[in-house]
Amino acid sequence: MTPASIADALKTMSELVAGLEDAYWEAATIETKDLFFDLISAVNVESSELAKLSIQDHHLEYEPVTVEFKRARTRLTDLRKILDERVARSATAARLEVLISDVVGLVAH
Repeated sequence: MTPASIADALKTMSELVAGLEDAYWEAATIETKDLFFDLISAVNVESSELAKLSIQDHHLEYEPVTVEFKRARTRLTDLRKILDERVARSATAARLEVLISDVVGLVAH
């Protein structure tokens, strides 16, 4: 399997943030909203750091660059196991399951 490029990572993380934002707005409790907000923040920090790179570097292999995102990967993996408990809408849960797998897969190479 070909390693993910920085451009691929940025696109995948952007899609994940959109899915997490949907889940945030659909959440019924403050604790669940806090969980999604924390993950959104970590992914946004990683994306911001990657966006600082030159466009000419976007073809390079992706490697996580922030501590926040490295911690969030573990939380994303844990969230994937309990999506049905934390996400009210089944369509959002199914979408997040795919998106989380995609983001975790970025660094599994």
